[in-house]
Amino acid sequence: MDAHLKRLADASLAVSEAEEAIAEQAFHRAAEHLDAAREGLAELRASWPAMSAAERTVVGSAAAPVRQRIDVAASRIPKVTALSEAAPVVDPEQDTEPEG
Repeated sequence: MDAHLKRLADASLAVSEAEEAIAEQAFHRAAEHLDAAREGLAELRASWPAMSAAERTVVGSAAAPVRQRIDVAASRIPKVTALSEAAPVVDPEQDTEPEG
């Protein structure tokens, strides 16, 4: 049980770090922390069949709010977009050999 709760605590801490990064507008760092939190929850899901009923009750009820925080934080990260959709500008000097 301790290992499962430690993994869950690590995931929760990663979400907290992501929330702080979002507040600082460090969106790439926030996304990395959210990935770490998701990975922690995925590890818990993988160990779910080996848990006892009591462990499942405790871990499942504690993991739900962490999952919700991940979803809320992820929704606050802006989507990456291209700066423009114009055709590329061709540089006539790009195909010439440099002098000397």
